[in-house]
Amino acid sequence: MGISYYVLLEGSDEQRLNLVHQHGPCSPLHHKKNLSHKQILINDQSRVDWIHRQISSSTFKQQGKLQDSLASATIPARSGSSLNVGNYIVSIGIGTPRRDFSVVFDTGSDVTWIQCKPCVDYCHPQEDQLFDPLQSSTYANISCGSPYCSQLSSDGCSASGCLYSVRYGDGSYTVGFFAQDTLTLTPSNVVPNFRFGCGENNKGLFGGTAGLLGLGGDTTSLVSQAYQKFGGVFSYCIPPTISSTGYLAFGSSSTTTNVKYTPMLTDPDTPTFYFLNLVAISVGGQNLPIPPAVFSTAGTIIDSGTVITRLPPDAYSALRSAFRQKMSGYKSAPAMELFDTCYDFTGYNNITIPPVALQFDGGVTVKLDLSGILYFPSMSQSQACLAFAGNNDSNSIAILGNTQQRTFNVVYDISREVIGFSPGGC
Repeated sequence: MGISYYVLLEGSDEQRLNLVHQHGPCSPLHHKKNLSHKQILINDQSRVDWIHRQISSSTFKQQGKLQDSLASATIPARSGSSLNVGNYIVSIGIGTPRRDFSVVFDTGSDVTWIQCKPCVDYCHPQEDQLFDPLQSSTYANISCGSPYCSQLSSDGCSASGCLYSVRYGDGSYTVGFFAQDTLTLTPSNVVPNFRFGCGENNKGLFGGTAGLLGLGGDTTSLVSQAYQKFGGVFSYCIPPTISSTGYLAFGSSSTTTNVKYTPMLTDPDTPTFYFLNLVAISVGGQNLPIPPAVFSTAGTIIDSGTVITRLPPDAYSALRSAFRQKMSGYKSAPAMELFDTCYDFTGYNNITIPPVALQFDGGVTVKLDLSGILYFPSMSQSQACLAFAGNNDSNSIAILGNTQQRTFNVVYDISREVIGFSPGGC
């Protein structure tokens, strides 16, 4: 008998964007071939290596200001990956008249982009038709002299306007015109003159999506551009399985009364990423003997695009040891890629998994869902691995990945400089 850990979401909010797994049955993308779990984890490590390079020499600090949010919108979200399998996708509208596109949503990226006609050199295969700027009455290229062009981390210029270029951790890239057009999140929530990349040369592991929705903290992201509309507040819930649906929401209505908040930390050298203080880990209700300096030396970010949480080596070693001790009654299975703590549950009708909780600054305890503790590499669910990995270097940033965020309503409130968690979001 397989191990079931499905969570049903009762009711819906018409303002929410649906969020689904890119390869799940609810996805609008029809894949002929899904990536193997091995390739998923290889791509995930590439993203982690890129993040580590981005912030290896920076220091972060806390900032704060208070402002009420002004509007709200919510969109359903579905599951996807390091830009191909472990990430999640939502549908947005671009242009006038509106055209809908399935895009990866990513808190570790700023520039939103979609593939556009004409593709000068290469466009990766996608399910949606390419966006045609000539068919939108509200489309316009950003001029080279515009201050918006200078906000790009990598820009150029042509006779037709400002050029952008983004390269991701797994080697994927997009290049094209930096432009503006109407962004439609829901019929009642529209962002006019939204600046995005109109990609004419795009290559990599984008898994049939039309592009990416950037939710990072820098000036070019949707969060920054729509700050006045949504007050710098957004939230999401990543579903527990690829057959479940979560959501992506904007504005004050995306929060709930039982959200527990921890301080959001920022790094002026890498404004894209959202930092927070991980201070302890418990297994079976017992805090692990991890010195506070282990967490404070490395620091921690939360990232929707990283699949598996990475911990400082000493912290992971303590977690692994305690988990193995609690699971000593079950048959071990061979290690798999990132995972060195795996089990064979063949023949078991029921198993008992020790609870794992992450503790953050401000007294916030996040008790992980089963889907955030064990990673099942096959549909049979007979083999499972502890869904964490250790960094090679004690100074490398820890990353709270999307597997451990499953089923929580995760709230980002930039105006108050806090990140919140509430259980049972989806």
